[in-house]
Amino acid sequence: MTDGAVAALRAGRAVILPTDTVYGLCALREHEDVLYELKGRDRSKPVALLAADVDALVAAVPGLDPSVLEKYLPGPYTLIVGGVGVRVPSLPPAAADVVRAVGVVAATSANLAGGPDPRRVEEIPEEIRGACGAVVDGGELPGVPSTVVDLTGGEVRILRRGAGPPL
Repeated sequence: MTDGAVAALRAGRAVILPTDTVYGLCALREHEDVLYELKGRDRSKPVALLAADVDALVAAVPGLDPSVLEKYLPGPYTLIVGGVGVRVPSLPPAAADVVRAVGVVAATSANLAGGPDPRRVEEIPEEIRGACGAVVDGGELPGVPSTVVDLTGGEVRILRRGAGPPL
């Protein structure tokens, strides 16, 4: 199943992967437009970059400070640093294998814009599931999205409360 997901990503298709919070809709960075199209998401709302580990994220995004990232990651946080959202969730093994194989993916929750966050594959809208190149089923997930933390200013700001414990 993971080989199919890796092949789909490399072919420019979106895939659905389980994370530590909700199901994610993922694509390679150069094909992130497909995420906006599938979700009906406003293009002014950026998607996050997701990696299987901090080292891969730092390698993919020049200028990231690993000592800052390691305070929060891996875990249920999306960090805003240097104008980009980054995430290193505690991925289920199959999803980690897929992400490791491609390095980093653009990711957002696998729902229609404004829709409920999917805890199970069956909760992902059919129009999204049917358009994806692969679906990795990780069973039932917690269903609470990541906590979004803005680290761009002098002090830490919580932009969205979520699965991550208060800082």
